[in-house]
Amino acid sequence: MKKHFLLTLALIVAASVSVFGQQAKYVFYFIGDGMGVNQVNATETYRAELEGRIGITPLLFAQFPFATMATTYSANSGVTDSAASGTALASGKKTNNNVVGLEADLKTPTKSIAVMAKEKGMRVGIATSVTIDHATPSSFYAHSASRYNAFVIEQQLIEAGFDYYAGSDFSTPVNRRAPEEGTIYEQAEKGGYTIARGYEDYQKKAASAKKMIMIQTEEGSKRDRGSLSYAIDREEGDLTLAEITRAGIDFLSKDLSKGFFFMVEGGKIDQACHANDAATTIAEIEDLDEAIKEAYEFYKKHPDETLIVVTADHETGCFTLGNGEYKLNLQALQYQRMSVSKLSSKLSELRKSTDNKVTWEMIQKTLQENFGLFDPIKLDEKQEARIRQVYEENYANNGEATFSVSLYQKDEKLATVAKEILNEIAQIGWVSGAHSNGYVPVFSIGAGAEKFSHRTDNAEIPMKIADAAGLR
Repeated sequence: MKKHFLLTLALIVAASVSVFGQQAKYVFYFIGDGMGVNQVNATETYRAELEGRIGITPLLFAQFPFATMATTYSANSGVTDSAASGTALASGKKTNNNVVGLEADLKTPTKSIAVMAKEKGMRVGIATSVTIDHATPSSFYAHSASRYNAFVIEQQLIEAGFDYYAGSDFSTPVNRRAPEEGTIYEQAEKGGYTIARGYEDYQKKAASAKKMIMIQTEEGSKRDRGSLSYAIDREEGDLTLAEITRAGIDFLSKDLSKGFFFMVEGGKIDQACHANDAATTIAEIEDLDEAIKEAYEFYKKHPDETLIVVTADHETGCFTLGNGEYKLNLQALQYQRMSVSKLSSKLSELRKSTDNKVTWEMIQKTLQENFGLFDPIKLDEKQEARIRQVYEENYANNGEATFSVSLYQKDEKLATVAKEILNEIAQIGWVSGAHSNGYVPVFSIGAGAEKFSHRTDNAEIPMKIADAAGLR
């Protein structure tokens, strides 16, 4: 394993060194929302523990030959939100929290590297695992003093006229103030876009489409239009970030002579971190790595002209590896078979199916099957007592559910406590359910990758990409 890793790394370094001085014709820009240094480290350490050893089993993107770290503060706060950080990563301009595509004066529009690429004649794609009008993707095409002006931002997506957009769906497809304008789907089609729902639908429509918007199936959007399913919860037929990336590469490659710029966001890493859900966070980072593998396959065919940059907009949760004892037990997370959100839903279903007559044995069985608690993970008396107390308060004698609320989720208290205990057993911790000022990683390979060899700031990253691609 070690020899294989070193050989792979040597080949990657050799390939990258060979393209020094070359201009990037094909640019991939991956952004892991909420993905701090420790989130990446935890994923690689967890993978090694599953192999029965101490150390790391590296992700593909973490083996890229150039690696550094970036600061993320916004114009008005030491702790950024995704709108301000997205704007910095898109345009090189610091702005205030909650602001998309405007400078800190809230008046001056920024110009993103996606727009620069389009002006140069390159094909452009913007994709994410959350809604296409979410803060990070919208920073590349929209200008709004509030990231929450969803319908206005969606209209600006059409006006920007990029070649390929993809995500879970639109968050607000109907303008309630002016429904006569038509849905955003209707407006997009008038603007020359073909809308594909799911990967199979994309394959049917791609050849004849001039511009493409790819979203999940109607069934997927009915379940949750706000994002794709968590990787840990994925079912057959669910749209994946890797499929979105593969389709984007295919569509943008219709005319390779033009080159392309393609931004892909792993947006659900952040949601898992807001919920302090470690196992789900790790699965989301591995899922982002699968999407990056699609880009890496393209890179291997065009090594002299391709640049891949992987970074994050901010860290979420102040995630810590170690909670006091000098050891880790991340392998315990393998027994968590679903997100905390899905466990919460399962507990709610249990209430309904039993007419709210849930026994302690039912709770034990549910936690054992889905989180590994009780068996194979043994609980001490205090841990079992914590779960039993929540059961007595929320379930015994037809009790009512109480909930824990994070930014994107509302989970039954019992699911939250189960997660907290599993985190303790894994020897990890979370300081908050919000963003932090922590450094984020930057990994790169290909033409111009050497520009990312020193500590940087998020606002410097797009300018370095622009230089590598000759966009300014």
